[in-house]
Formats: sequence, structure tokens, C-alpha cells
Amino acid sequence: MPGQRLSAGTIGLYAAPAFALAMPTIPVYVFLPTIYAEDLGLGLAATGIALLAARLFDVVTDPLVGYASDRYATRWGRRKPWIVVGAVLAAAGLWALFQPPDGIGAGYLAAWAVILYLGWTLVAVPYTAWGAELSDDYHQRARITGAREATMIVGVVVAGALPAVSAAAGGSERDGLTLAAGMAVAVGAVAVALLLWRVPEAPTVSQRRPAPLFDRAAWRAVIANGPFVRLLSAWFVNGLANGLPAVLFPLYVQYGLGVGPEIRGGLILAYFVAGVAAIPLWLRLSRQYGKNRVWCWAMVLACAAFVWVPLIPEGAVALFLVVCLVTGAALGADLALPPAMQADVIDLDVLRTGHHRAGLFFAMWSMATKPALACAVGIAFPALEAFGFETGGSNAPAAILALAVIYAVVPTVLKTGAIVLVWNHPITAGRQRAIRRRLDRRATTHQGIH
Repeated sequence: MPGQRLSAGTIGLYAAPAFALAMPTIPVYVFLPTIYAEDLGLGLAATGIALLAARLFDVVTDPLVGYASDRYATRWGRRKPWIVVGAVLAAAGLWALFQPPDGIGAGYLAAWAVILYLGWTLVAVPYTAWGAELSDDYHQRARITGAREATMIVGVVVAGALPAVSAAAGGSERDGLTLAAGMAVAVGAVAVALLLWRVPEAPTVSQRRPAPLFDRAAWRAVIANGPFVRLLSAWFVNGLANGLPAVLFPLYVQYGLGVGPEIRGGLILAYFVAGVAAIPLWLRLSRQYGKNRVWCWAMVLACAAFVWVPLIPEGAVALFLVVCLVTGAALGADLALPPAMQADVIDLDVLRTGHHRAGLFFAMWSMATKPALACAVGIAFPALEAFGFETGGSNAPAAILALAVIYAVVPTVLKTGAIVLVWNHPITAGRQRAIRRRLDRRATTHQGIH
């Protein structure tokens, strides 16, 4: 809780639901577009447009959920009821997307994707806001987000391993993906129950003063929060840079590298294992050099690996494995450090306005993430078709080169832009401590008056 050092047990119980929340990441973002485009015959363009439309609808719900979880207190808390509802919706959507009936079209994909994304929003926005409110300390926030994101990556690793295990055992990738969806639902039910039972929330809305959703002055204050806008812009750009290789990974490995599903699963597993292993290193470095600089170093590392992908010859699995390991290690910083920086810029808003609206800020954070992922699939798939790329057959060298460039070179350019935005980010450890001291003095004065 704010002002107290959290026990490892409390942090662990808070982080546990992230395992289930992350398990669908590979199935939904990496494999689902290819399954519907290729296996179910919807085509690249139709699949990309359906998922883009679902994501854009989902963006509208983010500020509403964030505001509601800030504003409305119940006997169970502000964040907890939304997480329960969201978990049920996400489970239903996930199962429907991976168990489609015969003869489905783009409308089925879009409708159930909307339900899944809405459920994820109802869980993720209150959940991340809750984490930001667990501590006021600059470095302890990094511990909380690091634990949460490391747990997420473990969930991703397990989900990524299941298709590979299924393929090696003579089953299909889709069998493994279905198993991952079922495991996410089962584990999530237990983890969410423990979270709601054992982890306390920050003071309720009656003790904190949230800003009205449609208060123009409040929105102007958000836009005037320069560190927040700068961080949000970098997060969007970097999210697009990560989203492009995520949605194109199955296609690149199959058509660019020329390897089968059993090797593809192993490469995904190596990528995320490297991410988990690197998180403690990034957190240790951030304590010494600052979150923003260390995040930039990680993005430089990813660029240095990605830029060589178009030169990797077909069948050179060992070379591509090196790329997976290096970019996976960089992903650990992408996941652990920016959310901790986001909690710091919220403190600046509280100091300036007196309002506590972590839910709204993390909703806007989610709003930047989702268009990035939506644009990744909505741009990449139609662009490949425009270059003459086709699934299920042979492709001209120019089409394969276009796949490699969109997969690796475009993300390198985008990450360079994110580095420029983040390098001199103004909320350092020293400034965050100064902000917290002023907030603590204000709280002490307020208590003395009352």
C-alpha cells in the first residue's frame, strides 16, 4: 500500500493473474490472424480489416472503463468488480474464437474479437491501475511492474510452448492453442479469486477525488502533462514496432525462413524465455541509470538485431535464433519499465490537479496499445497482398523481401523514433521523489486541517 513496503507475498498474489491474462497473447496476436486468414480461408485483407475494426471499437471502451473504475466505489472496492465481469467475457470470447463453427465469416471473427477485447479491457485497465496505486516508491513500483510483467511472460512462454509440444506429439498447432485457451480460463479463475481475496486496494473514491470524465479542464490537464504525452507517444510507436513482427512471425518463419511448425514453436519459446531471463537485469540497471535510459538501451539492442533479418538466408535457423534471443531480451525491458514510468507521471498529475485517476491514465495507456496492435495487423496484411504475397503457395523473391522488410526493417525505424522520445524523459528518480515529498506534505497538511 502507499507509504508501506509491500511483502513479496503480496506482490506475488497481485502478479499471479498476469499469467492467465498473458496466456492468450501468442494465440490471439501471433496465430489467430494466420488461422483465420489461411486455415479458415478468410484471406489476409478480410482478416486484417475485421481485427482492425474490433480493436478500434475496443479503444472507445478504454476511457469509460478507466473512469468507471476510478469513480464508482462498491462494498468490494473500485477495481475488483470490473475485473470479475471482464474475466467472464474474456473467457467466453477466447473460447469462441478458437472453437469456430463451420462456415464462419469475417463478421464472426469481428464480433467475438470485440467481446474478447472488451473483457480484456475490463480486466487490464483496473488491474494495472491497481498496481500503480500499491506503492508510492519509484523503485518499488519497478518491482511491482517487473513482477507482473515477468509473470505475464511466463504465461506467454507456457502458451508458446503448447503448440510446439502439440506438433511434436503428432497433433496440430491449433490443438495446442485450444489447450492454451482452456488453461488460461482455468488458471485465471483461481488467480483472480486469490487476488480479490488477499490483495488490498488503495483508499476508495470517498477518500480520493476523481475528475469527471467529460470535464474539459481535466482533459486539458492530461494533455498538458508533457511527460505523460511524451511517454504515451513513445509507447504507441514502440507498440507498433513490436506488433508488426508479432503478427507476421508465423508467415516469416514459414515463407521467409522456410521452416515448419515444430521449429516455429521453439523459436517463439526461445524469444519469451529470453524476455523472462532479462527482466531482473533491466530492473537492476534501471536503479542505477534510470528507467528511461535503460529502456532506450533495450530498444537499441532490438534494432541492432532486427536490422539484419532481410539478409538471413532461407533455412538459417541458428542465425534467426540469435535474433529471437536478442530481441526477446529487449522485450523484457519493454514490458517492465514503461508501466513503472507511467505510474510516475500519474504522480505529477495528482500534484498539479489534486485528482486521483490512475484508471483513466491507464485506460489512455491501453488506448495507445490497442491502435498500435490493430494498425499492425490492419496495415501489414493488406500491404503484403499489395506486394503480391500469397499464403498457401510459392511467392516471388520480391514478395518475400517485402515480408522481411515489413517484419524487421520497419520496426527498426519505428523503434528509433521511440528512442528519441524517451531518451531525455524528465521524470527521473530524483524528480519523482521530490513530487512524492510535496504530495506527502500536502496530505499531512490536509489531515491536520481536518
